[in-house]
Amino acid sequence: MNKIKLVLMFCCLLVAGCASVPMTATNQVDVNPAPSDKAQVVFMRDSFVGSAISSSVYDVSDGEPMFIGILDNGTKLAYLVNPGQHVFMVVSEAADFMEAQLAAGKTYYSIITPRMGLWKARFSMWPVKAGAYAEYKLDSKDFADWKRSTKLVELSPAAQAWYDANKTSVKAKQQEYWLQWQQKSAADISKRTLSPEDGR
Repeated sequence: MNKIKLVLMFCCLLVAGCASVPMTATNQVDVNPAPSDKAQVVFMRDSFVGSAISSSVYDVSDGEPMFIGILDNGTKLAYLVNPGQHVFMVVSEAADFMEAQLAAGKTYYSIITPRMGLWKARFSMWPVKAGAYAEYKLDSKDFADWKRSTKLVELSPAAQAWYDANKTSVKAKQQEYWLQWQQKSAADISKRTLSPEDGR
């Protein structure tokens, strides 16, 4: 009986440790167009699986993580960036990446999908592409549903404080999983890369 109680207490602590950090709600569903001199990447989450777990998103193009924000289920983040080559990262129990070649004046989309990890859900970062054979496509019904059902959020002081307290852990995961990312084949990385023509 005591063992069962210990397991239940451990599970409660595990769930509590993964509690959501509030972002600032904007009351917007759609995003504004990208300025003519910038590219915009919209990161979305819309899946029941892993919905209790938050995932944090970063621009790691220069090697150092630049904190973009935290995504809960049913939310999205819009990120303005200079056009050109970029690398983005999502972190939970592990880290995953997406590469991008972005054109000015265009908006690009990425869907963050859950997968099971050792203790909690891990997340993968996928480009939403224009190609007919892409895993996630701009002209799909799923994409239209994600755009409509996700609410736009922005970075909050609470989220920034969370990152400041967890920066060391984030960097450690970046270093560990970037080594794994670099071992992927060119074909695999191409599937996980936003191309200029994927923007709208």
